[in-house]
Amino acid sequence: MKRLILLILLISGFYNISSAQDAKLIASGPSTVGTGQQFTITYSLNTNGTGFKGPNFKGFSVLSGPNQQSSSNIQVINGKMTQSVTYSYVYYLSAGNEGTYTISPASINVGGKTISSNSLTIKVVKSAGGNVQQNQQNNNQRNNNQNNTGTISANDLYIKATVSNPNPYQGEQVIVSYKLYTCVPISSPNINKMANNKGFWQEDLLKENEQLKVHREVINGKQFTVAEIRKVALFPQQSGKLTIDPLEVDLIAQIQVQRKRSNSPFDIFDDVLFNSAQNVKKTINSNAVTINVKPLPTAGKPEGFSGAVGNFTFRSDIDRTEIKANDAINLKFTISGRGNIKLIDKLKIDFPPDFETYDPKVLDNISKSDNGISGTKTFEYLIIPRNQGNFTIKPITFSYFDLNKGKYVTLTSPEYNLKVNKGDGKQNTVSVTSSNQQDIKYIGSDIQYIKIKPVKLFKKGFYFFQSTLYYILLLIPFLLFITYLIIRRKHIKLRSNLALLKNKKATKVASKRLKKASQFLKSNESDKFFIEISQALWGYISDKFSIPLAELSMDSVSQALQSKSVSDEISKEFIETLHNCEFARFAPGDNATKMDKIYKESINIITKTERELK
Repeated sequence: MKRLILLILLISGFYNISSAQDAKLIASGPSTVGTGQQFTITYSLNTNGTGFKGPNFKGFSVLSGPNQQSSSNIQVINGKMTQSVTYSYVYYLSAGNEGTYTISPASINVGGKTISSNSLTIKVVKSAGGNVQQNQQNNNQRNNNQNNTGTISANDLYIKATVSNPNPYQGEQVIVSYKLYTCVPISSPNINKMANNKGFWQEDLLKENEQLKVHREVINGKQFTVAEIRKVALFPQQSGKLTIDPLEVDLIAQIQVQRKRSNSPFDIFDDVLFNSAQNVKKTINSNAVTINVKPLPTAGKPEGFSGAVGNFTFRSDIDRTEIKANDAINLKFTISGRGNIKLIDKLKIDFPPDFETYDPKVLDNISKSDNGISGTKTFEYLIIPRNQGNFTIKPITFSYFDLNKGKYVTLTSPEYNLKVNKGDGKQNTVSVTSSNQQDIKYIGSDIQYIKIKPVKLFKKGFYFFQSTLYYILLLIPFLLFITYLIIRRKHIKLRSNLALLKNKKATKVASKRLKKASQFLKSNESDKFFIEISQALWGYISDKFSIPLAELSMDSVSQALQSKSVSDEISKEFIETLHNCEFARFAPGDNATKMDKIYKESINIITKTERELK
């Protein structure tokens, strides 16, 4: 059996080498379609090739593709065996607006050379009744091919938007969560279009570049991998019916492509030779969310209410109540709780006319969690009484709409009685040294005692020019410049050595991360395992080629490996390992088997890359 397989592979290899000279890529499709009609475009290749690049189907919607197919024909005539293999790349398209469109050529690599297909011109006419039958035929053809080309239905991959409260009050905090559900392996999910939150003030609850939290759910007997890709706290700024548009996400899904068996006597090898996984770029949208915002009640609304909605506490502090004239007092008001705390405006305070006051210093200490926004907001006032006497700072009120009680609540600070004594007689004044008038300097008096210093005498006939001090001061700029050059050269050399040191330790750092991943593999902690594997692979490239992690991508990794003359096979295997790591994390099934496979692949590709670089 092994010899038979080897013989077939050798025959196929010789055939591909000889046929590379006459390789042809032919595009075929209809010349006329109706608006909204679904049809297929097929690119046929008479030999094996790699790196197929499809055209830009401008004017059409791509429903699926490229879906790779192949057929084999072996004939034995007079004892002589001939073999022909046709590889097809099929796109399923839908026509859009009327007009004449030209589809540019596709390309593929055969035997180290790039060949291109012919272009296609398709005319889109207004759909009529006669096109209904054609649409039905195309749909039937597509359904018949579903066993040959993998498909992804809307029930296998989708985004669901949920809202914590669809009927909030104006200003009430509402949490909207976007969860990605998939039962097929995916990678590189990227939010392409944010939901339009017009009429809301929003705050993101997920940190930027935070690792997605993944778990599994069983829905209608089917196991899904679920990841929360976005979570925001919304505060409606107006009442009425408000709609949040869908969130749009681009990603790459991996589907299994199953080929039909041929009539060849060697069809027992069809599954081995032609079954494969295929990456398909998908764009999916979440559902729209409608929120009915109730206006705040007018009954019992306090006069000083400024729009605070939630659950809050109110506290005031003063550093002293007995001072001297022209001394400063710090008065703080702190609002704490959960709700639209960032939107609370400064308090209205009537200070005595003898007090000099400044705009408050506002300090926000906001916390974000799965439950929304909470924290504290502090208003710090600096006040300076200019005259002696007894003064009163009247109570300050803070009003908000309490969601638990369903009514307005007014909190009041205590009254402060201040005793201002006579100053120390120096008539202190205040000097403001910053634009926001927060830093205060005290000047003791406006007239200072003039100190008489001893007069320094110089010998008659002494001149500074051409003196020893003159030449010393003349040399100082040159010495400073030379010192600067020496320090700069050492700094550049030190930075260069750091990059070299990082390069040498790249493999060691990656080995430590892989060792840590091995521990998570043994304890079957899949999320932590995939995080360590991903950091090992990306970190190895970052350290080895001195590329910042923020600038790393699949393209930059490929370019970095090619710049160091790493073989195309190793570069491709490295990229595939990165993709497989992401796919495996989202793929349903046995985690232990996937983790063990990814771990071995990661060790193998880092070892191969290190050997190539040496």
